[in-house]
Amino acid sequence: MDTSALRLDAGPIDYALVALYFVFVLGIGYVARRQVSTSLDFFLSGRSLPAWVTGLAFIAANLGAVEIMGMSANGAQFGMATMHYFWIGAVPAMLFLGVVMMPFYYGSGVRSVPEFMRRRFGTGAHLVNAISFAVAQVLIAGVNLYLLATIVNVILGWPIWVSTIAAAVIVLSYTALGGLSAAIYNEVLQFFVIVAALTPLTIIALHKIGGWDGLVDKVKASPGGEENLQSWPGTGLTGIESPFLSVVGIVFGLGFVLSFGYWTTNFVEVQRAMASKSISSARRSPIIGAFPKMFIPFIVVIPGVIAAIIIPEMAKYKAAGGPDGSEVKYNYAILYLIRDLLPNGMLGIAIAGLLASFMAGMAANISAFNTVFSYDLWEQYVVKDREDGYYLKVGRVMTVVATVIAIGTAAIASGYSNLMDYLQTLFGFFNAPLFATFILGMFWKRMSASAGWAGLVSGTAAAVTVALLSKDSLGDLSTGTLNLSGQGASFAAAGAAFVVDILVSVVVTMFTKAREPSELRGLVYSLTPKEDFEDEESRSLPWYQAPVKLAGIGLVLVIALNVIFH
Repeated sequence: MDTSALRLDAGPIDYALVALYFVFVLGIGYVARRQVSTSLDFFLSGRSLPAWVTGLAFIAANLGAVEIMGMSANGAQFGMATMHYFWIGAVPAMLFLGVVMMPFYYGSGVRSVPEFMRRRFGTGAHLVNAISFAVAQVLIAGVNLYLLATIVNVILGWPIWVSTIAAAVIVLSYTALGGLSAAIYNEVLQFFVIVAALTPLTIIALHKIGGWDGLVDKVKASPGGEENLQSWPGTGLTGIESPFLSVVGIVFGLGFVLSFGYWTTNFVEVQRAMASKSISSARRSPIIGAFPKMFIPFIVVIPGVIAAIIIPEMAKYKAAGGPDGSEVKYNYAILYLIRDLLPNGMLGIAIAGLLASFMAGMAANISAFNTVFSYDLWEQYVVKDREDGYYLKVGRVMTVVATVIAIGTAAIASGYSNLMDYLQTLFGFFNAPLFATFILGMFWKRMSASAGWAGLVSGTAAAVTVALLSKDSLGDLSTGTLNLSGQGASFAAAGAAFVVDILVSVVVTMFTKAREPSELRGLVYSLTPKEDFEDEESRSLPWYQAPVKLAGIGLVLVIALNVIFH
């Protein structure tokens, strides 16, 4: 593929800035290695980190391929409707995680989300969850690795295979050395590098297009027109012609099932909060992360919208309605802006920011994978009751294995012109049914262990079936029987997974035996005393650090943003 048009004219100062960034990244891994003496240190940072660190890591772990390339691509293709992924599809679920679910995760003392599943539903649901999660992580790590390698190839000219291996080795080095602590502290660094890279790019792009008023006028006159300035009903984003059904798809499919499924049960995110030093810190982590999450679309989505107007190749591509025989892709929107707008020096910061975003995403996937594999699969089902050092070694070995597998799965991601389609399809398969099982089991004490695994399997099967019947969701495997495509298909698949999981779980529960209530303390809301959700720190926090009040402020802010930019 000829991407020479995207080649950046990087100079010595740019390479020096990128090299300095990598020195810091590897240095953090080396320093963190000194703090790793047990498996808990390696997999959960010894549960010792402050809330502000885990809060920033919580959001940075998600600031990878989906956020930077996927959301800017969505901005270029669909416009302001992309804001739903943040204000409907993220922040409410993050606040819910902090207020309602983190006390269960942290207070129960589990080391992973699948382990919580085992305690609530037994080994059947646990095994299904652990295996599906592990598979999902190496697939999504492949997305981040593919994009990272592509960026290096496009902007610096390195061959794809060299870029892939080099990127994998760097992530592997610091993750294998320092475990979760190295990943988390690097994610905090990467958060600030990403913001430092994308904020000037957004300001320069807005200035070039004539400020906000200029952006509005030019979007109205461009392909997509005024619809690209409106977040509702989002028919272009969902691919659903009916405005009413499009809103239902966004609110239920994205805002409830996919969003809550991802943010409240995805161990990649929850792991960061579980590394906190107390229950109150763990609860504040996702809530603290929700505040920057609200404003990230202004430096990710808006540049994508602008790129589709001021970049000639992108404007032509959008006017043609998609593939036009050129090598242009919506995924490259942010790269075109960097190429055309940033001078040397700032170019180096931008390159480092892009590399940081993909490394943060991949490291998060790898660190979550090695924890679940070591604790939930190897220790639980293969080699039990060995000394702690043995499982620490298993974790480091699996870090290497996962990285190698990710190099292979990166090839799968290369077939999608808009990676959000691919990723939302994966989330529909793995996260939507898991959320249904979790939320039902957490609030319905009668739900049985058999219902746990039966609901998961049937919900996943329902999502796969809808994807197969939709257009292009699974490439050549799709039949096109349903008139759904892209992200609308993933919303429908997630909705189907949730509904089928709930129905099957209820039916199976009616015919199977429930567990004794005494066994479900800390696992079911109505059977857990309120004091189990608090610690000494919780009772002495000022109002602006109290999780519930902080979440209330966040909810008011996100509602205001939805109203202002409707």
